Amino acid sequence: EVQLVESGGGLVQPGGSLRLSCAASGFTFSNYAMTWVRQAPGKGPEWVSGINSGGGMTSYADSVKGRFTISRDNAKNTLYLQMNSLKPEDTAVYYCVKRIRASDYGLGYGDYWGQGTQVTVSS
Repeated sequence: EVQLVESGGGLVQPGGSLRLSCAASGFTFSNYAMTWVRQAPGKGPEWVSGINSGGGMTSYADSVKGRFTISRDNAKNTLYLQMNSLKPEDTAVYYCVKRIRASDYGLGYGDYWGQGTQVTVSS
């Protein structure tokens, strides 16, 4: 059974940082690209960032480029999202999503989603 468990969310002031983690199990993590998706209250899902299976290729939404960094540790079956210079508009539930192929690191979603972790940016 595929499981994706996010952690690391919380309340942070504007300009602050958070590091999200996603622990994966039930599939061969190193064979698949992964994606972070967020959903703000009252809005649809927004693709944030993606990384290929080996970790050497990444992509970002324009709204987070230069502030967020996606990475993965295939030995630990864990995906990360380092978020710096956070803004109130980054407030959302952040989801870890498994992609269908190893190279699907661009814009798009996948076949399995975690339960999400709440990120709130507010003073």
